[in-house]
Amino acid sequence: MFGSAFCDFGDAFIVSDINGEEAKEVFVADITKAQRGVVTCLENTMHRLETGDVITFREVSGMDFVNGKQFEVTVESPYAFSIGDTRGPQYETYLTGGIATQIKLPRRISFESLESQLRTPSILPTDLQKMETAADLHLGFLALAKFREQFERMPNIRCANDAAKVIHLAGILNLTMKEPLAELNTALLQQLSFSAQGSFPPLACALGGVVAQEGLKAVTGKFSPLMQWLYLDSSEITTLLKDEEPSSYMPRGDRYDGLRACVGDTACERLASAHIFMVGCGAIGCEMLKNYALLGLGINGLISITDHDLIEKSNLNRQFLFRSQHIQKPKSVVAAFAAQEINPSVKITAQQMKVGPQTEQMYSDQFFSKQDIVINALDNVETRRYMDSRCVTNQKPLLDSGTLGAKGHIQVIVPHLTESYVSQQDPVEHDIPYCTVKSFPAVTEHTIQWARDKFESAFMMKPMIYNKFWSSHGSPESVIQKLKDGKNLENLSLLVKTVANQPTTWSSCCYLARRKFEKYFNHKARNLLHAFPLDTRLKDGTLFWQSPKRPPIPLLFDSKNSLHREFVAVTARLLAEVYNVKMNNQDLLPEKMEKVISEVEIASWQPSFKTIETDESVKRPDPSTTCIDDLQTVILLLEQAVQTGRLKSDVSSLKPVVFEKDSETNGHIDYIFTASNLRAVMYNIDAADRLKTKRIAGRIVPAIATTTAAVAGLASIELVKVLLQAPLETYKNCFLNLALPAFVYSEPAACSKTELSDGVYVTLWDRWEVKGHPDFTLSEFLQTVLAKHKLSVAMVVHGVKMVYVPVMPGHKKKAYSANDQAYQGPTSANICGPNCFARRYSRK
Repeated sequence: MFGSAFCDFGDAFIVSDINGEEAKEVFVADITKAQRGVVTCLENTMHRLETGDVITFREVSGMDFVNGKQFEVTVESPYAFSIGDTRGPQYETYLTGGIATQIKLPRRISFESLESQLRTPSILPTDLQKMETAADLHLGFLALAKFREQFERMPNIRCANDAAKVIHLAGILNLTMKEPLAELNTALLQQLSFSAQGSFPPLACALGGVVAQEGLKAVTGKFSPLMQWLYLDSSEITTLLKDEEPSSYMPRGDRYDGLRACVGDTACERLASAHIFMVGCGAIGCEMLKNYALLGLGINGLISITDHDLIEKSNLNRQFLFRSQHIQKPKSVVAAFAAQEINPSVKITAQQMKVGPQTEQMYSDQFFSKQDIVINALDNVETRRYMDSRCVTNQKPLLDSGTLGAKGHIQVIVPHLTESYVSQQDPVEHDIPYCTVKSFPAVTEHTIQWARDKFESAFMMKPMIYNKFWSSHGSPESVIQKLKDGKNLENLSLLVKTVANQPTTWSSCCYLARRKFEKYFNHKARNLLHAFPLDTRLKDGTLFWQSPKRPPIPLLFDSKNSLHREFVAVTARLLAEVYNVKMNNQDLLPEKMEKVISEVEIASWQPSFKTIETDESVKRPDPSTTCIDDLQTVILLLEQAVQTGRLKSDVSSLKPVVFEKDSETNGHIDYIFTASNLRAVMYNIDAADRLKTKRIAGRIVPAIATTTAAVAGLASIELVKVLLQAPLETYKNCFLNLALPAFVYSEPAACSKTELSDGVYVTLWDRWEVKGHPDFTLSEFLQTVLAKHKLSVAMVVHGVKMVYVPVMPGHKKKAYSANDQAYQGPTSANICGPNCFARRYSRK
């Protein structure tokens, strides 16, 4: 029930990256000439730097001297920092532009030896509510080592005699400490002795994740190492079991003896009979299932799991229940099988369903009523919110956890005790403005997003729309007739472009790819500079092309440039796949590609007079709404395509290409890598390597197996508390960061109460039931609430449907109709009183 870890990496250990965060980068709005030269961030962007960080500048105009120099930062505010004295003659007046980039410098760390640390321990604080616990455990573990040295065994299970000896040894050791404790926590030391021969799998899993990460730090120098002791405990569980008989903890000769020594037989039986519903079988889900199998959860109950995803290659490095032979198999099925290999007695039912309104027939209120607890092992906020609402409705505990690289969190949600998941506001995720991605990229992420959008548009969305158009409208002849009849067909503009440019041979694929290079990386830049010359000024007199806007540089195609050549080759290859054009690997040889490309005729650039969007609030337009003015030209084009055989009565379907980030041979990442880096060159933005491109384009959430193990272990400890019906003060939410390392435990916030009237309080968990009959009218319902709860109902709603709002036309009449006539829907609704009270009720 208790664990410890110690680190000593020597006198001069070098840490190359103290926190694992990407180097911070901010655009500069101003740099003052002063004794404390203050750098202000553009548009009040938070710099997220810390005092002592080192930065360098580039692209600063005016105060050019700072470019390429290193400065130590002193934080002035979230939006400004100082870089020292900038009054010297070399510091000219700042004019415009500039990017400040954090430099991560190696840091040297000195450790004390184990011998020294035994008497003067440096202990990482974890739980501020139990500050003395770690110091007691330090003495306790030393006392256990002394006990083992003297008696050549560990203390016997629940043996008061052995526990007294351990406490006595701890008292002697306390006197040798440089800062001895005033009083020992004998109850804690007794529990340590009682469970010394036991094994509590969740704590072992959590500590194993931490220690594994420390081992990686020792080898790689990445992340800050533990300084120098860490103690973890699950002592809250032992307080729940104080009335258990000692015989309950004794071995039975089965696989659960180690667990039984920690929590007793009654708790083991409670875990075995549990019914659990877990949503998600990814990284955390796999670790959770491992813990469940080791705890014997559900051997007399049932573990229900669901995950609609299939296993991908990129999952294998952190979702440890999966192997290469499992790729493209359902995660839930494989995870269930692997967990049952760990413990064949565990009962698991695996499904491949999404959770949401569309699957509420499967995961109904009746299904939730059978569960003892619900577990979120999810990777998105939307589903978390949905599961939270279902648990609140059905009065079920929910355990939520997640990871992001070295960071992780655990939140415990218990009916009538804690707030729910949605009680706290999640940070708003801001999308990159459409005009930024399309015309004014400023950072690498913008160029990669643009390339990903181009991939989706050219190779997936347009072919899908093309296929849908013909399946909806029939043969080319029928489409031509509809156009002659004056009908306006949706997606006609896209169809016309596809028919006009549709390649039919490998050479035509190469021609189209080469023209796309010219369009994307030359003509686009010229059109922007034509619309906004370099000396363009805004209404306030400032330059249009100033940070963060960067003027593009038109690229001239060079067949000797590998990036230019590879873009054309991979684009041609993907076009061939979409348009069902035969090709082979020989066609991609550089000499053959160069010969084909050299024959392409490129039209000279002509200024485009399309409006270039500069408003960041404008969303991406819907391509299906594009209108075509000259229908006669369209009709002529389609008739010519039919006559020449390019369009036949049975139009061949195109093959949409679905983006797949994990294949090294399909060309998808190759396209995004070459396209994004060409765009980066065009805008003078730092290029990204292939790994970064894959991470951003594939929207890969950073995940580390060590963090996942630690989070799953700590979450499983809370699960045991829930199943043992622990009081509020024993639960622990946790935020951790193994890179620092840091652990922050906190007691879950209690659910807030709302006073409706004198003596009537409600929380989000309260559920009022009003029993009616088949002819129960809304008026009777309102009278029942008034009589039973002394409340006048001001509004009745169900979801977004307003059932009864007296000020709305016709609603007063509903009060005198049978309920089933007034509102046709589920037999539940929300009641809203005069104090904005909204809760769910059921009519039975």
